[in-house]
Amino acid sequence: MPKQISEPPVFASYLIGLREGLEAALVVSILVAFLVKSDRRDRLPHVWAGVGAAVVLSVGFGALLTFTAAHLEYEHQELFEAVTSLLATGFVTWMIFWMRGASRRISGELRERLGEALALGSAAVVVMAFLAVAREGLETALLFFASAQGAATTATPLIGISLGVLTAIALGWGIYASAIRINLTVFFTWTGLLLILVAAGILKYAVHDFQEAGVLPGLNTLAFDISGALPPDAWYSALLAGMFNITPQPSVLEVAAWAAYAVPVLTLFLLPGRTRPAASPEPASTETAS
Repeated sequence: MPKQISEPPVFASYLIGLREGLEAALVVSILVAFLVKSDRRDRLPHVWAGVGAAVVLSVGFGALLTFTAAHLEYEHQELFEAVTSLLATGFVTWMIFWMRGASRRISGELRERLGEALALGSAAVVVMAFLAVAREGLETALLFFASAQGAATTATPLIGISLGVLTAIALGWGIYASAIRINLTVFFTWTGLLLILVAAGILKYAVHDFQEAGVLPGLNTLAFDISGALPPDAWYSALLAGMFNITPQPSVLEVAAWAAYAVPVLTLFLLPGRTRPAASPEPASTETAS
């Protein structure tokens, strides 16, 4: 079976950039607001230095993944892409459930850690800001690499993730400046649902790569063939393939992996959560707002 190509995966990349970018933007806005309210503006350059270093690390990590995949032999490339797709699936699942539980207390925890860093000195502030943003950046790079594997080129998904990050920066600034008030709980719930489907598609792609690498059998054992309903030149076929990796001729193992992930994870995510503690009152502009 030929390698599956899905073009354009713009929305999936945009969603990843928006979701991860907004988390990073909220982290930065909380740190900046804390320093401003504490009359410690002299430490702002140290926060931006840490943020800048985290961005450079994330871009470098994404470039390293792309460079490594491009210089491997075919079988090794398929195996490398399969492993990174598995890692991306695990990270996005952890991120979705972590944010659902931590979104209400993240502001207080960040302010507490920044207060401790201020007491230690400038270097500690830089390191604290770096660590706070680097996790989001590294996750974004890994998810971008995994979601872009089905694209004919990296240009289209790169445009998608760039637009998502830019949107997230604009939203983060608007929230910080109190110009925008959005219900972050609803936002993270809906983007979480969509990302679960994206992650299921990434896992399906990992299984396909393992099959092409010869690690798993059944590459040509098709679960079904709906080529008539999903012609390769139709816009909706490209949308479904690019966002959720829904293809007209999947193997049995691909479908089994997609269902084995999507059904239980969606069920757990939609289960009513326990009552969460109320958000800390400051800074109001960076908390979950309605």
